[in-house]
Amino acid sequence: MRLVRHVWRDEVTPAAGACVMATGIISVGLHLTGHEVLSKLLLALAALIWLLLAADFADLLVRDRPRWTAAAITPPALTAVAATTVLGTRLSLLDRQGAAIALLVVAALVWPVLLLAVVRHWRRRGMPGGVFLVCVATQGLAVLAATLCLAGEGDWLGDAALACFGLGLLLYGEALARFDVRQLWTGAGDQWVAGGALAISALAGSRLMAVDRWAGTGHDVLRTVTYVLLGLALAWYAVLLVAEARAPRPGYDVRRWATVFPLGMTAVAALSTGAVADVPELRTLGRVLLWVAVAVWGLVWVGVVWPRGSAPGDGRAGPSGV
Repeated sequence: MRLVRHVWRDEVTPAAGACVMATGIISVGLHLTGHEVLSKLLLALAALIWLLLAADFADLLVRDRPRWTAAAITPPALTAVAATTVLGTRLSLLDRQGAAIALLVVAALVWPVLLLAVVRHWRRRGMPGGVFLVCVATQGLAVLAATLCLAGEGDWLGDAALACFGLGLLLYGEALARFDVRQLWTGAGDQWVAGGALAISALAGSRLMAVDRWAGTGHDVLRTVTYVLLGLALAWYAVLLVAEARAPRPGYDVRRWATVFPLGMTAVAALSTGAVADVPELRTLGRVLLWVAVAVWGLVWVGVVWPRGSAPGDGRAGPSGV
């Protein structure tokens, strides 16, 4: 518990779950590129932080229910669901299907509660990048369910994954309508979730493409949709990168974990799509983007260890930030 409180300046915010998301998805990418030892080390770190955050979240529920409720109605609360699904996906790829199923059950039980709470408190416009977490959490369920289906844990998981995939796309549209585009130049890191949500959608599409039951026309439709989603995610990547270059925001902020996650997710989406669709160029692109994500992940950890470079606000996310 002391580790978590040190990392987030004595205040564990809902946004801290993005650290697990970022570390977990980079672990997945390293696995897909054959760096198994490093992948397992990051998986262990992600699992440790997940356990610590879960314990702190439960402790807050018991000690301070009003504060817990106030946190649960904000978009960053959905990092709890997304982090759980990313961790479950990596465990499934490690052939730990029992643990992955358990995490899917946990995420599926928490998801509707937090999703409804968040949506009920949405503003009509002017929201930060955390608004896209409604899509990320839903697509996280799709990715994990599809991965378990491919692991032979039940065809019904493929149907559930497809349903979450469609719902996630609808939620992305709703989030986009509420996103404050000025966040591209003023956001503290969570603006990157706008692209990361499309990247995880593309990953879900690539996982669904690999499911045998949607051969033929269904496969062709999924492939087209996945290509479009990946293309849009890469376009967001370019726009966000240019915005960062034109308006640099140095210094540590907990919301920078929400920058690392989309970087890693875009890499993994390219790797997965390239593998399923047999497009070598996408696999090459994914490898390059993965090491970019690893580098940024390392830089954010430097900010954690040496808080001297923290941004104003001491790294704490606001009530609606990620």
